[in-house]
Amino acid sequence: MRRRTISAVLVFGLAAATSAPARAADAGGGTVYPTTIRLPDGFQPEGIAIGPGPVAYVGSMADGSVYRADLRTGAGAVLGRGPGTQALGLKSDGRGRLFVAGGTGGDARVLDARTGRVLASYRLATGPSFVNDVIITQGAAWFTDSTNPVLYKLPLDGGRLPSTAVRIPLTGDLVYQGSPDSPGSAGFNANGITPTPDGRGLLVVQSNTGRLFRVEPTGETRRVNLHGESLPEGDGLLLRGRTLYAVQNRLNTVAVVRLDADGTDGRVVRRVTDARLALPTTVAAFGSRLYLPNIRFFATGPTPDVSYDAVAIPRP
Repeated sequence: MRRRTISAVLVFGLAAATSAPARAADAGGGTVYPTTIRLPDGFQPEGIAIGPGPVAYVGSMADGSVYRADLRTGAGAVLGRGPGTQALGLKSDGRGRLFVAGGTGGDARVLDARTGRVLASYRLATGPSFVNDVIITQGAAWFTDSTNPVLYKLPLDGGRLPSTAVRIPLTGDLVYQGSPDSPGSAGFNANGITPTPDGRGLLVVQSNTGRLFRVEPTGETRRVNLHGESLPEGDGLLLRGRTLYAVQNRLNTVAVVRLDADGTDGRVVRRVTDARLALPTTVAAFGSRLYLPNIRFFATGPTPDVSYDAVAIPRP
């Protein structure tokens, strides 16, 4: 999930807890939930996953650490220190596991969501790469690479973690811009990923063109008809029913797209923003809210003393 600059990874010391969060009444039942989750200084948040339950996991672009926060209170701590590479897209499953996209590290990790222990590591690419986002669907975890026109698949036969990943070349309408030898030279290609409404395919946004694609499990791609609209700076994606939420990071906006059942036709029906959005990278949902981490790069630069947060907005 991303507007990121592909510079050398900076490793910062990360605080283990946050200060008191801003709070507001939640839409459901009057329970008071924070609207801002404060993260450690220098953390550079990129990915977010929520659940099971009111727990959020946020990945660090700085050093690959993962921060776990209680959505009920906003309190949290670093779950596990990173390996010095990145932790970008995140997804949690019902087995207490957290799947982590490794960015420029060209890898993926699976963590124990309770302890942070590494359950498995996968080398996905050996050359230039940007393993960006991940989704769990169709009995597999699927990872995008913004540099190379492939998906990486971890088959989860019976829920078991595989020994290796499967590399699936992307064919059809999705054509990568720029050169793999110069990552980021033409912006980011395949970025956010989510299932199609019918559950039989995947949706992938191409950040540098604003185009949305349906991707078959074979890797064949077909451009989604958005009727003259596009999703420039498209980043993280979230599907709820036939509604797609697409983060447009540098625009500080979430586009709301109504899709048909197979995800080949859609209309942008609304765009929402919030004064607290500061280059949001991706989105996850809990209850009646969307949660978005702010990476703030182009406003601040990635320095160790920069403060970071994730913010909650009403789900449109």
